[in-house]
Amino acid sequence: MFNKVLIANRGEIAVRVIRACREVGLETVAVFSEADRQALHVRLADEAYLLGPAPSRESYLRMDKILEIARLSGADAIHPGYGFLAERGDFAQACLDAGITFIGPNPSSIAAMGDKMTARETVRKAGVPVVPGTEDVGNLSDADLLAIAPKIGFPLLIKATAGGGGKGMREVSSLEAMPELLKSARREAESAFGDGNVYLEKLVEGARHIEFQILADEHGNVIHLNERECSIQRRHQKLVEESPSSFMDEDLRRRMGDVAVKAAQAVNYVNAGTIEFLVDKDRNFYFLEMNTRLQVEHPVTELVTGIDIVKEQLRIARGRPLQYRQEDVKINGAAIECRINAEDPFNGFMPSTGKITHSIIPTGPGVRVDTGVFPGFEISPYYDPMISKLIVWGETRAQAILRMRRALEEFRIVGVRTNIPFHQMLMDSHRFMGGQYDTRFIEERFSIQEGRDEEAMKIAAVLATLAAHEQTERAAQFVQRNARDTSNWKWVGRWERMHR
Repeated sequence: MFNKVLIANRGEIAVRVIRACREVGLETVAVFSEADRQALHVRLADEAYLLGPAPSRESYLRMDKILEIARLSGADAIHPGYGFLAERGDFAQACLDAGITFIGPNPSSIAAMGDKMTARETVRKAGVPVVPGTEDVGNLSDADLLAIAPKIGFPLLIKATAGGGGKGMREVSSLEAMPELLKSARREAESAFGDGNVYLEKLVEGARHIEFQILADEHGNVIHLNERECSIQRRHQKLVEESPSSFMDEDLRRRMGDVAVKAAQAVNYVNAGTIEFLVDKDRNFYFLEMNTRLQVEHPVTELVTGIDIVKEQLRIARGRPLQYRQEDVKINGAAIECRINAEDPFNGFMPSTGKITHSIIPTGPGVRVDTGVFPGFEISPYYDPMISKLIVWGETRAQAILRMRRALEEFRIVGVRTNIPFHQMLMDSHRFMGGQYDTRFIEERFSIQEGRDEEAMKIAAVLATLAAHEQTERAAQFVQRNARDTSNWKWVGRWERMHR
């Protein structure tokens, strides 16, 4: 049992966990870097402590500092959120050694499933189909990987064994291009996760990315909360997620759900996790990886199932059994999530930094916004560019798309460029509306430039300039005070009364 939770993260996920803790009566402790001193999670927590400079290696990846703050603040539990230290088995073990509850899986499960190569080997032995790739468990040198690659066949993927989110991932089409791609993948993985180890995996072409949310308690109960479709990606980074998937049928959902539970049971998994699959055009599915943490896209599952996943994490960490059985989990309606990032979709999705000067958050029936920013907040270059997650629910997928269109139209962020125009064009895409897409859809069959009306943009720029000029002129005007110290109307009224 614990009473105070330290959130070892930042941004919208830290805010999300703080709100869940508050609803169940738990005190919260925030940690922050110098760049996040004014962040929303710092303001919402009961206590907040400085970690260090802005770079994550000097702040959010410092296990020793986080544990020191936990002891100083009296926090008896730590929630890692996602990213940073969330899938580090050594961090989970350090928490346990310090007598602090780690709100996540046990270290052995993270070691087995958090390392992608070990996870593949573990589930393969349990009879779960896996994507062809590197079979050897352990650190492989560049020379080893270059020797193995032709046996797997091109195209293939270089993937980081730790973490996720597309970091440390490179697509390789030939052996000649591979050495340089290996170096860049290792550098990115080392920077993002503190671990530069990588492995190889065959690229399944025309595949759908389907994942199953898992919940498991300490009493042997394991359930899945059905699937999320995550095929809308750019450079292996998810942009849009939805639940349920339009590609699935009941038989495939049942079979994949059973395999997901089997994969979790293979490592005696406890707490929330996600089993990710690739599904080819013939509906053959392959284990991709397991994320031993809370996922960015968990809200879409919450909206269609009515289950608060973060609260369930807290219950499980306190040793309580799951509130739900598998037969209790039903899909109600449809939900879609758009990741609102600070990047310019008209300029190669280049990151955009700066201060948010103004924002209007969409609201209304079936609309949810998870965010960690506000007007005056500075978007820095040190962290992921995600500003907010916009999630909508509808009775049907068609209604959810219409609601997402409306919510995107209402969303206003001034001060940095965002990918809202990309999402608006995607929601208007006939292929997306028809569910006819795969993981290569954005790169091969969708272009935001096609929908860009240059003439309309010039007109909009002129109108914006005129409007700004008018506001400036209006602000510069002033009315001189009347010499009689009263309005002309009152003066005339007094004059008339005096001359009656």
